[in-house]
Formats: sequence, structure tokens, C-alpha cells
Amino acid sequence: MLNIGKQELQTTLQQLDQAIYNHEQWSKDLTRSIICRLPYDNRDIADDAHHQCRFGQWYYGTRPQALRDHPAFVAIETEHRHMHQLGAQLLLAAANEALGSPRDYDSFTNAADRLHLEIYSLKKELEELLNNRDALTGAENRTSMLTRLRELRELVKRGIQECSIVIMDLDHFKTVNDTYGHPAGDQVLVAWVSYIKQHLRPYDRVYRYGGEEFLLSFPSTNLQTVQDIIERIRKGLSAVAIGVDETRAIMVTASFGITILEPSVSVEESINRADSALYAAKKAGRNRGCIWDPTMTPIQDGGDAPQDTIAGEI
Repeated sequence: MLNIGKQELQTTLQQLDQAIYNHEQWSKDLTRSIICRLPYDNRDIADDAHHQCRFGQWYYGTRPQALRDHPAFVAIETEHRHMHQLGAQLLLAAANEALGSPRDYDSFTNAADRLHLEIYSLKKELEELLNNRDALTGAENRTSMLTRLRELRELVKRGIQECSIVIMDLDHFKTVNDTYGHPAGDQVLVAWVSYIKQHLRPYDRVYRYGGEEFLLSFPSTNLQTVQDIIERIRKGLSAVAIGVDETRAIMVTASFGITILEPSVSVEESINRADSALYAAKKAGRNRGCIWDPTMTPIQDGGDAPQDTIAGEI
């Protein structure tokens, strides 16, 4: 769901909150109809009742494809349909002045509880995704980065998977800001993150590490594979023309520092290694990726290599 924009994510959450409220009201009305032997709504006993209720109208409405593909969203459909089927049985029994069995009632409430769990699991994930987003670029921010990387390192320590991390830095970004203005620089950052997210796997992550630096994590990926991925991204990004006004567009490049999460060193040390590899890429001429090796000098002051060219305008 990382490809869902911030505004679209906010709208989705607002609509989901309203759908949850509507579902709760429907549940109260259904319970009241059963207990008080009130006439039922024919839509509640229809075969497609799960489509006709107001929660179903939200669910089957126009939703972002990334949300529709999410496992929690998919699971909601099964539980929602099953709950409506059981609710219809209780309504019909009450209308025929028959006593519903405890088993039927328990089945209905259990289905309702499972649906509740799926809905609120999805809601929590959407909220966390929204709160952990960088406001400008839509990348994840640093709030959860270390926690997530430590979880991945634990999997590495247990021999379950490899994991590679990459620090990406835009080349000569200060020149972009000085030449075209900070709004143009912001446009560059937004365009780049959008491109990267579109070319990552669903379980890869991009974090805004600071300024024009981003950290990318690649679970279940060795150094050779991540090097190939980064090279494709690097070439693709260098060909992206970013319009800064009606008459001008700029093209910029990036450098990459690549390493793996080592089981024997801390996450912070692995990040420092990626930073050292990034410095080496800058020093070697920029617009390239470098893999960390022990001969690389650790970064002490976060300084960049001397600038040698500027971003191109087209």
C-alpha cells in the first residue's frame, strides 16, 4: 500500500471510519429486529445482502487497487458475506416466530467478531502507514526504520533470509535548489520517490533518511541481486525529466551505497557501512552504486565528495 498517496490515504481512512459506523448501526438494528420481532429489511435477507448494506457499498465502491490487493482487505469480504448469511437466518427464524438456536447465535457473533478484527487490523495498518509517512515525499519516515531493520536483522541472525540495505543520495541537490529554487527541489524529491516506489517489490521499503538521502531495504535479497535492482533504478531515474515550470525540466542523477545487514554487527553499523559506500560512489564520480568493503574509510563528518558537474537542464 506504499503506492497510495497521502491524500488518498487520508480519504480512505475517513471513508472507512464512516463505513465502520454504518456497520455498527446496522448491527444494532439487526439485533433489535431479532429480539423485538420487528419487520426486517428485505435487503438483509437477499443473497447479495453484503453488497447492499452501507458497509458493503463502501467495500465494493471505487477503492485504490493497492488497497484491494491487500490481504486484510481481501479477508474482509469472506467474513462480511458469511456474517450476513448467518444474520439472514436469524432474521427469518424470528419472523417465523421460531427461536434461534444458541449455536446459530454464537456462529453469527463469532463471524461478527472475526469481521471486526479484520476491519480494525486494516484500519490500524492504514493509520500507521499515514503517521509514518514523510509529509513531502510519501516515503516512510525514520520513526519506524530502526525497529523494522532490527526485525530484519533478527531474521538474518537466524539464517532465515538475507537482507540488503542501500543509502541513496541525489547528486548535486544543492545546485538544484540554488538554481531552480526549493519548490523545484521538492518536486524532484517527490518525483524520485514516486518512481522508486513504483519499481520496488511489495515488501521492499524506502525511508527518508534525511534531506535528499533515502534508505532502501530489500529483504530476502543478496548483494548481487540488490546491485542489479539498484542499477536498473539508477538508469531509470537518470532518464526521468522533471518539469519545474511550463518551459523547463531538469534531469538529475543519484549515487548509491550498498551493503547487507550483518548478523554480527548492529543495524547502526550496517547503516554506517552503506554511508561509507555512498561516499565512495560520490568520490568515484557519482551516478553509480558502490558495495561496501572493509577497505572503505568510515564516514566521520557526513561530508560529501567535491562537486564536479551540475544537474542538467533540458
